[in-house]
Amino acid sequence: MPHQKASGKSKMSTTIKFGTDGWRGIIAQDFTFDNVRACSQAVADYLKQGDLSHRGLIIGYDNRFASEDFARAAAEVVAANGIKVYLCPRATPTPAISFGVLAQKTGGAIIITASHNPAIWNGFKYKTEDGASAPSEVTAEIEKHLSRALLLKGKIKRLPLPQALDQGMVEHLDLESIYTQKLAKLIDLKQLSQAKLKVIFDPMYGAGAGYLNQLLGGGAMKLKEINGERNPLFPGIQPEPIAANLNKLSATVKKEKADVGLATDGDADRLGIVDEKGRFLTQLQVFALLCLYLLEVRGERGAMVRTITSTTMIDRLGEIFNVPIYETAVGFKYVAPIMMEKDVIIGGEESGGYGFRSHMPERDGILAGIYFLDFMLKTGKTPSQLLDYLYSKVGPHYYQRRDFSFPEERRQAIIKGVSDNLPQSIDGVKVAKTNTSDGFHLTLADTSWLLIRSSGTEPVLRIYAESDSQARVEKLILLGRKLAGV
Repeated sequence: MPHQKASGKSKMSTTIKFGTDGWRGIIAQDFTFDNVRACSQAVADYLKQGDLSHRGLIIGYDNRFASEDFARAAAEVVAANGIKVYLCPRATPTPAISFGVLAQKTGGAIIITASHNPAIWNGFKYKTEDGASAPSEVTAEIEKHLSRALLLKGKIKRLPLPQALDQGMVEHLDLESIYTQKLAKLIDLKQLSQAKLKVIFDPMYGAGAGYLNQLLGGGAMKLKEINGERNPLFPGIQPEPIAANLNKLSATVKKEKADVGLATDGDADRLGIVDEKGRFLTQLQVFALLCLYLLEVRGERGAMVRTITSTTMIDRLGEIFNVPIYETAVGFKYVAPIMMEKDVIIGGEESGGYGFRSHMPERDGILAGIYFLDFMLKTGKTPSQLLDYLYSKVGPHYYQRRDFSFPEERRQAIIKGVSDNLPQSIDGVKVAKTNTSDGFHLTLADTSWLLIRSSGTEPVLRIYAESDSQARVEKLILLGRKLAGV
């Protein structure tokens, strides 16, 4: 999600906003116990208003600094509102919590996590009774309750945790076995664990630590985990599974002569992959490969959903396998409703989050990684060979995203400047389609595309491009930057 920009002033405490996947703030400056309690009270009010309070609420957390303390503070507030709380006793992946909502049939979940943000951040996610990221209409209702809760600073009702546990208003619930049993129904884990693959797993000091070993350990597969200990400083990295943060994983794959490297972000709902040569596969390549796996190896049929920033390789696969494609705005909260309404086999986004049919309308980095390993097992191909195989079907596709900071006061001028000067052609190729539903998405006649969009809460302009060569991608990014004037 676009993170909230820290202002350095206290005014932010009264302007908490839920972005594409919750609210995030800098620990002790914005992300404080008072603000977490206010958010928790707002969720409790929302549950009571929507007749969901009788179903209870799961509260989980990641490995960040004091996440367990913030989660306990949230539990005290929710319990004081007469709502049963199922509190995770240890750091738990977001997908396990999201599935826990479905398994326990609760009214939703609060998750204390800032996902892939730097160490100084923490966050507050709300998952709906569907286990999905809250859509805009839900977060708007929560924000209405939040504006009132913020006025009660220091006066929000609390039921001390020991008392809440004694009264049965809070119950510890370990979701690991519930989650792993579900995954075992989606794929033959025993068969996969016997694959003669050497796998390096990097949970990036996050909540996914230990899960791959739990699911696939004990067989012929050789699994090695790095960065598996808890370290809230995330030394040397930001827990986002992109190339810049996976140098250690790449080096370990090469040193160990491993077949593949997998990485999950801080709360394990996103996946990053490094091939057998230590090269990072982009999220768009991984998304297309997972689609090909489901369609060709598993023989699944159904729609596929992608965000506007994702790859047109999905569209080509849709044509080849005769399945429909849906496109949404950025954010999995836009993907999830289509997954629930339509017969969708996979939904994905450019940030590395993928959700699957028969599971839940939410991202799962752990399951995505396991599916990728099964793709390797069933085809006998290395990651680089799988990519070549994909390109043999859809043609070569290269992608890049660049972020450019700008003074906040220039935001409207930049947007207006692009809007007023949308080109009819780019680099001599006609613009075949213009989509302004989320930024400015220009599809060229040769199927290359360029997207210019600003972050909703940060003074950052994101420029994306996809084409048939890396050189052309670089050129499109440069032309997009020139058009935006940043």
